Amino acid sequence: MGASFDISFVFSFLPKLLGTLGTTLLIVACSLLAGIIVGFLVALPRLYRVPVLKTCSEIYISFFRGTPILIQLFLFYYGLPEIMKLVHVDMTRTPVLVFVILTYGLHTGAYMSEMIRASVMAVDKGQVEAAYATGMTGVQAFTRIVLPQALGIAVPVFSNLVIALLKDTSLAFTLGVMEMSGKAQTLGSLTQHFIETYIALALIYLVISFTIEKLLLVAEHRLLRHEKRNTPEKQSFKINKSWSYRRIIAELGSGKGGAGL
Repeated sequence: MGASFDISFVFSFLPKLLGTLGTTLLIVACSLLAGIIVGFLVALPRLYRVPVLKTCSEIYISFFRGTPILIQLFLFYYGLPEIMKLVHVDMTRTPVLVFVILTYGLHTGAYMSEMIRASVMAVDKGQVEAAYATGMTGVQAFTRIVLPQALGIAVPVFSNLVIALLKDTSLAFTLGVMEMSGKAQTLGSLTQHFIETYIALALIYLVISFTIEKLLLVAEHRLLRHEKRNTPEKQSFKINKSWSYRRIIAELGSGKGGAGL
């Protein structure tokens, strides 16, 4: 049993937890950047149906979506150095943060690849064919027709992925990384005010998640600002967009069951 509840500790713990916010945001930013790059590279073989690479992409996605992030952290932290010893590479002095960012980046990349693939496939192929008919090249058709619509479709899912990544970083302390959750665990152990510690931690996560959600909502509205006028053409596009949202949700899935092989 901890010490009796005292609301004043919640406010005293807030600045101490915020002192480690930079580490948490660093993990999120680096993992997100790595996840976007990896996700794009993994999505390409599935979009263009490259035989061998397509199968490799599906196995990769199935593994990272079908196993808990905590197990992945342990596998990379303890297993990767042992594998690298086989090629005479010493990783014993590699900072723990590198393993954490690598794991989160690859984990996020699996979901990013599904988001990219589903959002691109949700754009009507007739629009691409019309772009080719007007003389556009493949690059022009993608950047001017497909990409703007795909971004608008993907933003809500991207927002969920970013917030999920932010919350998943709370497991980094299991490897000794002193981010917000690790700091909260330390403060709770030292003061025995565990409830106050985790209330303060929850408030910080809530504020950050709310801020990210609102910022990405503004970005979504800007990307879809062409829908504001209620003309027949816009109404037709809204119907297609609603179908696109249903499709991307079905493609991506809300769980972590992995892609079918």
